[in-house]
Amino acid sequence: MALVPATILTGFLGAGKTTLLNRILREPHGYKIAVIENEFGQENIDNEILVQDSNEQIVEMNNGCICCTVRGDLIIALSTLAQKRNAGELQFDHVVIETTGLANPGPVAQTFFMDDEVAAHYLLDAVVTVVDAKHGMLQLDDHEEAQRQAGFADKLLLSKTDLVGMDQVDALVARLKRINPRAPVNKVDFGQVPISDVLDLRGFNLNDKLEIDPDFLAVEEHVHDHHNCDAHCSHDHHHAHHSDDIAAFVFKSERPFNTARLDEFLGNLVQVFGPRMLRYKGVLWMEGADRKVVFQGVHQMMGSDIGAKWRDDEARGSKMVFIGKNLPKDTFIRGLEQCLV
Repeated sequence: MALVPATILTGFLGAGKTTLLNRILREPHGYKIAVIENEFGQENIDNEILVQDSNEQIVEMNNGCICCTVRGDLIIALSTLAQKRNAGELQFDHVVIETTGLANPGPVAQTFFMDDEVAAHYLLDAVVTVVDAKHGMLQLDDHEEAQRQAGFADKLLLSKTDLVGMDQVDALVARLKRINPRAPVNKVDFGQVPISDVLDLRGFNLNDKLEIDPDFLAVEEHVHDHHNCDAHCSHDHHHAHHSDDIAAFVFKSERPFNTARLDEFLGNLVQVFGPRMLRYKGVLWMEGADRKVVFQGVHQMMGSDIGAKWRDDEARGSKMVFIGKNLPKDTFIRGLEQCLV
């Protein structure tokens, strides 16, 4: 049986996740979606909003979607849904997991790699993060969870843009791009977002296209130059840069990697910095290989795959992006340079 794609929907408290979910659960979009409300508290308030009869664990909606509330273990919930689907008791072709507003999406994403039964039935499609345009800056300033949610995203949905001016929206988008250059940012009005912006993104899959916003590289160099600022620098320019614990950096090289050296170095990195490495992904040129190697990971879980053949007319090289908390960029870059042939 084909694997069921799963989407993790995350975002800080009040960002608009439930509004978006209500739309998914009620609108005639033709998909059969199982929504898992991953609430850890005793009282599940969202459940009252989503479903009238809160005594049931699994509730079917009139558009063919199902809503399932989990107060305990996500693995059990996913396994139960898979068993019911295999037995023909439930029909669904997608799963959306809503995390709590204060959740770190990392452990939820790792569930799909750690548990054999979950991995046998589901494929992690993408992490989609809703960011509140009105309060997003302050939440990123004050809450590491908000930074983690942005750093983990394969796609960022910006809500409440109608409540703020374009300058504020632009500043927030620029900051999100610094935290996570690989996630496209789309605007959402009152949960009105095309289903194609949430489902079937294939954001977590290994692929050859490592999407890094080209502007990000320019931003990074620009920020770097500021260290040489003298007293004449305008203060306002500095003021615009918020120093986030969670940030991204890119490594690029036009020389191939030595496989053994790189394996050893990446293994050591993950052992030492794994808990602080939120997401990392790359397309690599390995010595003597005629195919690309695609690698990615979440925290300590790292995997690689063979990608497409290098074309004759293609410039060979490696490109890697690391998103994490207070990662020592220089250590990473210097170490990777020493793994080159």
